[in-house]
Amino acid sequence: MARMLRKIKAEDLYRIQLVSGIRISPDGSRIVFTVSRVDPKTEKKYSNLWMVETKGGEPRQFTVGDQNDGAPRWSPDGSQIAFISNRQDKEKPAQIFLIPTDGGEARQLSKLDGAIKSLIWSPDGRKLLCTVQKTDAEVLEHEKDENKKKLGTVCRDVDRLFYKLDGYGYLPKERTHLWMIDSRTGKAQQLTDHTLYDEVFPTFSPDGREIAFVSNRTPDPDLDPENDKIFVMPAAGGAYREIATPEGTKNRLAYSPDGKWIAYYGVEGKGQDYLNSCLFIVPADGSGPAINLTGKSDLHVSNWTINDMGELENFDPIWSPDSKEIYFPVSYHGSSLVKKINLKSGEITHVLGKDEVISGVHFDKTFKYMAFFHGDMKDPGQVAVMDVAKGTTRILTRLNRDWLDGINLGEVKEVWFKGGDGNDLQGWIMTPPDFDPKQKYPSIMEIHGGPLTQYGFFFMHEFYYLASKGYVVYFSNPRGGRGYGQEHAKAIHGGWGDADYRDLMCWADHIEKEPYIDPTRMGVTGGSYGGYMTVWIIGHTARFKAAVTQRCVSNLVSMWGSSDFNWTFQQMLNDKPPFEDLEKFWKHSPIAYIGNAKTPTLVIHNEFDLRCPIEQGEQVFVALKKLGVETAMVRFPDEFHGLSRNGRTDRRISRLNHILGWFEKHL
Repeated sequence: MARMLRKIKAEDLYRIQLVSGIRISPDGSRIVFTVSRVDPKTEKKYSNLWMVETKGGEPRQFTVGDQNDGAPRWSPDGSQIAFISNRQDKEKPAQIFLIPTDGGEARQLSKLDGAIKSLIWSPDGRKLLCTVQKTDAEVLEHEKDENKKKLGTVCRDVDRLFYKLDGYGYLPKERTHLWMIDSRTGKAQQLTDHTLYDEVFPTFSPDGREIAFVSNRTPDPDLDPENDKIFVMPAAGGAYREIATPEGTKNRLAYSPDGKWIAYYGVEGKGQDYLNSCLFIVPADGSGPAINLTGKSDLHVSNWTINDMGELENFDPIWSPDSKEIYFPVSYHGSSLVKKINLKSGEITHVLGKDEVISGVHFDKTFKYMAFFHGDMKDPGQVAVMDVAKGTTRILTRLNRDWLDGINLGEVKEVWFKGGDGNDLQGWIMTPPDFDPKQKYPSIMEIHGGPLTQYGFFFMHEFYYLASKGYVVYFSNPRGGRGYGQEHAKAIHGGWGDADYRDLMCWADHIEKEPYIDPTRMGVTGGSYGGYMTVWIIGHTARFKAAVTQRCVSNLVSMWGSSDFNWTFQQMLNDKPPFEDLEKFWKHSPIAYIGNAKTPTLVIHNEFDLRCPIEQGEQVFVALKKLGVETAMVRFPDEFHGLSRNGRTDRRISRLNHILGWFEKHL
C-alpha cells in the first residue's frame, strides 16, 4: 500500500538537524562532523559530534549532552580530536577540549577569557594555533560583582568606527590575536597583541616553524577595511615580515606541501564589491609577486548559495600532496561547486557538483578520499565522501530523511529567460503539492538578499511551506548577484533599482504568461536587499496585489553610518558620503518613491538588526500608514538580521505564519 505523504509545516523547523564541521581522519577511515538540533521546550540550540566510517555504515553519536560541541579537528596522528565546547560552563566562553578518537572522556585543554574563533593543529601535533578575542578587562571585573552583573551595562565608550557586528552585538575593545596552546599541558602563549590590529586566517608552514596570517596594518583599519596584507612570523613568536600582495581583501591562507607557496582567496582592488573573489598564490619567501590563478576565468571563488538552513562552511585552498594542483570552491549558476587548477598548465577542471551545493571539503592525508557537505533542492544537507581515484561519491548520512521522506514537497522547475536588456537569467518555479496545471494559482515572487549572492539548488523551507499552502513560488538571480560572471554582478554597482528591477519585472512577465498563474493574485516578498527591492517595487508598480518587505533597506541616507557596515555602504553607490552627494543616495532609496505605493504591504523587521537597523522598516510602515495604504508591522525582539536562517525557532515560525497570513488575506 502506498505511503500517504503529508505537506510540510512551519513547525517542522523544530525537526531539522543540520550538519557542519566535516573532517576526515588522516588515514581516511572515519569522518567526524557536528549535528545541530533545537529543543522545542526551551528553544535552545545544541550541537554534538558524530562519527561515520568512510566505507559506510550507521553513523554514531560521539559526544552527548545539552551543550554546543563544534569545530572538530583531528590530531595529525589521528589519535585524538580537538573541539570547541561550552560543556563546562554555559555562561562562559567556550573552551578547547580533547577527546580520544577510540572513545573516552573529553578533557578541557584551554582556560581562556575570550572567544576562540579558529583552531589548527601544528604539523607535529604538539601545539594548537588559535585566534582569540579576549574579553575586555572591565567586563571581567564587572562580572565578578554580582550586583553590578545584575544591574547590567552602565554605558559603552566607543572610539572606533566598527564597534558592532550583526549576529554578535557590540564588539569588545580587544582585537583578535594569535595564541599557541600546548596540546599536553594546555599552557597558552599569546603570540600577537595590538590595540588596533586583528590577526586572522592563520596557517602553519609544512615544517611547523612559521605561521602566515592576514592582518590590516593601516593606521586606522576601520577607515581602510579592504587593505589586507599577508604576514609571516616564527611559530614561537617574534618579529613578522610582510609578503607583498596586490591591494584588496584576503582570506583563507594555505601553504603548499613543499613550503614554497602560500595560496589564498582575495580580491584585486578596493571599493568595488562586485569584483570576483579569486584564487592567488604568492612565494612564501616573498621573492616574487602574487599570481592570480583564476582571474581570466571569470569565476567567483566562493561556495555561498543563499538558504534558510544556516551558513555554508567555506574551505581553504587545498593543495595536492605534490604541490602541483589546488582545489577550490566556485559559485556558478545556482550551484556551489568544487574545481581544481593545475599550476603548470593553468587548466581549471571540474571536480564535483551539478545542480547541488558542495561545501566543507576535506581530504585525508594521502588524498584517497574527499569528505564534503552535500545539499540539494530536496535535502538540507548530508555528509558525503568521494573516492578521488574513481571519482565516485557516496552519501553517508540520512539526517532528516526519517520525516522528510514522508513529505510531499511539490516540484521545482529550472527556467532560463531573458532579462531587461536581453540578458540570460536563471530562475526556478516551485509548484504546490498535488499541482494541477489546469487550475489558476496565486503566486509569490521571492527576492534574495545580498545582493552579491545567489539563489540556487538548495533546500528552502520557507519556499516549500508557502507552496504547501497552494502558492506557486518563483525565484531568480537578477543582475547584481553572483554565479554568472563579474559583469552580471557589476550591473547594479552605483545603481540599485535599475537593471535589477527591470530583470525582476521580466521574470514576473515570464511567470504571468504561464497558463496556471492568476495574474490578479501575484505577491512579492524579500529580505534585506530583497526587502529593498520589495519596497522599490511597490513604489514603481501596482502589478502586485500584496507585498511583504522583510528587514529592508529603505533609506540609504539614514542607513549610512547606522548599520554595522557603517560608512562602507557608500561604496556601492559612488563612494562618497551622503553629505557630499545627497541626490545620489536619495535617488536610489526606495523611500523616495513610497508616495506612489498602492500595494497592501506587511513590514517585518527585527529589533536588534544591526545590519539594516529597524528604523529602515519603521520609515516604510509610517509612510504607508500616512498614505492610507493598508499596512501592518511585525517586530521580533532580541533578533539579529538573520532571523530567517538562525533565529529562535518559535520566532522563525511566527515570521512564516505572518507572511502566509498576509498573502492569504490579499491573494
